[in-house]
Amino acid sequence: MDLKLAQVKQDKRIKTFIWQTDKYLDALGYTDHGGRHINIVAERARSLAKKIGLNQQDQELAAIAGYCHDMGNFLGRDQHHYWAALLFSQCYLRDYEPLAVSTVAQAIVSHDKYDLKIVNKVTAVLILADKSDVHRSRVREKNRRRLKEDIHDRVNYSVTSNDLLVRLAKKEIILKLKVDTKITDPLEYFEIFIDRMSFCRLAAEYLGYQFVLMINNFKLS
Repeated sequence: MDLKLAQVKQDKRIKTFIWQTDKYLDALGYTDHGGRHINIVAERARSLAKKIGLNQQDQELAAIAGYCHDMGNFLGRDQHHYWAALLFSQCYLRDYEPLAVSTVAQAIVSHDKYDLKIVNKVTAVLILADKSDVHRSRVREKNRRRLKEDIHDRVNYSVTSNDLLVRLAKKEIILKLKVDTKITDPLEYFEIFIDRMSFCRLAAEYLGYQFVLMINNFKLS
């Protein structure tokens, strides 16, 4: 029996890890890493995998990795990718195909560390799905009063539109953003997200694509 995202979403263990993570990161003042973020990343990972022609199993594994990638944060922010992979493996390795479980675990481990080598397409898809999620809806309501003090909240809140597009003919993966320049200067986006965009470029190149960033219809590649 193949592991499905719908099943993972109903797993009480996974639900608890996600709840604990969002509670912990909320206390630290981070943007949303709970239901909003993980569902967007899961859906975006599945969509991207489908658009670039991955098979149905890899589409499902990418979606599962997207849903579970951050759930280890409650055990420590710096190593959360390792904790999440270990928790996922403990939940499913005994009862499901080891290759499928280890593929998801490997993607989770590699999604947040630039020094880890990308060795499969599920990992590359997860990186693009996760690192592209910047939007004002990630900023918690209580933090919207302190935008001037927190650059991460300010930059996220300035993004009013976010689309991850694929142009097959040109072999481009495009992150298209609309930024409210009354809230922040686009240069601040690069100040905090340059590493993420470089990681997206690396992931896109692994898939055989060029990563393109568009801010307010200005193309950067």
